[in-house]
Amino acid sequence: MRLTFTDPGGRERPTPETVGGVRKRVAIIGGGIAGLAAAVTLRAQAACDTEIIVYEQSGVLGGKLRTGELAGVPVERGAESFLVGAPDGGESAAVRFARRLGLGDELVHPAAAGAALAFGGRLEPIPAGTLVGVPGDLSTLGAVASAPPGADRDLGRPLLAAGDDIAVGALVRARYGDEVADRLVDPLLGGVYAGRADQLSLETTMPALALAARTEHTLTGAVRAAQQASVRVPGRPIFASVAGGLSRLVAAAAAASEARISLGLPVREIARTARGWQLLLGPVPDPQIDEVDAVILAVPAKPAARLLAGLDLSAAAAVEVLDYASVALIAMALPPGTPLPDLSGFLVPSTEGTLVKAATFFTRKWAHLGGEGGPVIVRASAGRAGEEERLQVGDAELTARAHAELGELIGGALPVPTASWVQRWGGGLPQYTPGHLDRVAVARAALAELPGLALAGAAYDGVGIPACVASGESAAESILKHLED
Repeated sequence: MRLTFTDPGGRERPTPETVGGVRKRVAIIGGGIAGLAAAVTLRAQAACDTEIIVYEQSGVLGGKLRTGELAGVPVERGAESFLVGAPDGGESAAVRFARRLGLGDELVHPAAAGAALAFGGRLEPIPAGTLVGVPGDLSTLGAVASAPPGADRDLGRPLLAAGDDIAVGALVRARYGDEVADRLVDPLLGGVYAGRADQLSLETTMPALALAARTEHTLTGAVRAAQQASVRVPGRPIFASVAGGLSRLVAAAAAASEARISLGLPVREIARTARGWQLLLGPVPDPQIDEVDAVILAVPAKPAARLLAGLDLSAAAAVEVLDYASVALIAMALPPGTPLPDLSGFLVPSTEGTLVKAATFFTRKWAHLGGEGGPVIVRASAGRAGEEERLQVGDAELTARAHAELGELIGGALPVPTASWVQRWGGGLPQYTPGHLDRVAVARAALAELPGLALAGAAYDGVGIPACVASGESAAESILKHLED
């Protein structure tokens, strides 16, 4: 019989007897949003006395969710927002998570302003009706790009064979030509992944399009089929954030998890024991040992592979191949009244050769942060996969370059910033090459032989806050099943 009790918050939770009356301990290695989502799920569903420990090697929880300040305005130093809806028409995992944490009424949405592509001093609206830049109607491209004559002919077979994966760029170039790939698809994918369309997996980055491509004979048909399969709720905003910044989501998750938070203490090894798992912590001269019943690895691929190497080499090898792109965010406060294009921001194709790959007119996009007489905040994103050396300059030089390029890209010099900061994310964004999902499946199949160990995070299940939250929750569910055995 499953015994439960209701805690002071009204949640029904299992009593210790459901796991044999012995207090259980779970270690979560990684305090990003995936690890915190796992901790919240464990706290809500595990036995009431289960101890949850979150080990975060850095001194800050939240990973790429970090709210800063510039000229008195809260400005995100990492992820800026999250999707509101899920493909099935329901709320995204991030929205459900925010509601669970009591932040449902604190969600804010960007202003209704368009975005553009920058070409040598002119800005062209991003064509409507695309799927992450891949058009479903070539007649809508306008001045942005053109497809060659006879593009996207029906060759009498599906675009993608069952079980196959392909780079997004390879598919788009074959069907629509180089200009569409370079000037539209590559910058939109680059805005999300800081990667190149020619290297990013279709199945991982655009799963709905990959599914449609297994039955459709043309790319226009596949895009339309994928769009029709995604349920849109009329009137629902596409993106959301939390009033005051996404660091509030991190703080609320840490509090709700009631976990013991360990900052600045690296986990150097994990080993299987007769009763569970042993963690080797801290610096080599002064090691510490912790014994736990289960472990969730919610860290990037390289540190995960190092920890897995002593447990299962096949799992470690499957994880280790994932590469990352480095990016830098440059935020600038411009004088009040600085004129900017009537847009939320713009993306820059890599063919332009600029350091800046995207810019957000932050106080226009998030109108609740702006106001008459207040600073005009612009946030630029610099760095693409394979361009790490371009970021290896000091903050002052990086800011000066971004400031100059922004003026050139919008067609007019910008005034000198009154304040600025630079946030660097070295190795911050995973690059999913074709076959990524198969490699993750290999790793997880190998770890099935090691009960009580689960993987979570962007390294496996996709970038974006909803994907990371769902990944952490799924990892926690697998650990809960293990604890109940």
